[in-house]
Amino acid sequence: MSAQIKQKIKSIRELKNYTQEYMADKLEISQAAYSKIEKGPTDLSLRKLEKIASIFDVPMENIIQFENHFVQEKTNNEDLKNKIDNEADVKKITGLYKDKIMLLEKLLSKTDSELKRYRDKFGIF
Repeated sequence: MSAQIKQKIKSIRELKNYTQEYMADKLEISQAAYSKIEKGPTDLSLRKLEKIASIFDVPMENIIQFENHFVQEKTNNEDLKNKIDNEADVKKITGLYKDKIMLLEKLLSKTDSELKRYRDKFGIF
């Protein structure tokens, strides 16, 4: 796979606020091995790309066609607004942030349930 696709994978991962460790865990590989996927030394098979798309919960074609010109640079929110050209881009970004919020809510819920379990187990309130 091309270096552009690997950059797109990295951009989507960062937009979803997924760590390399999270991706590596889902792919059942080490973080170092995952890093090599994004940086280029490791060839990315079609099967691995399909699995990455599944983790991102997007069709594989969305990764290939992903336009990341507005996320390659580290910009503040004002710069980002200036680079968004149309309503479709706004919808894509909104969807990604909704996914991020949903993921954070799941993580918070899991943390709350673990905290409750420890409180029940050790009698701490």
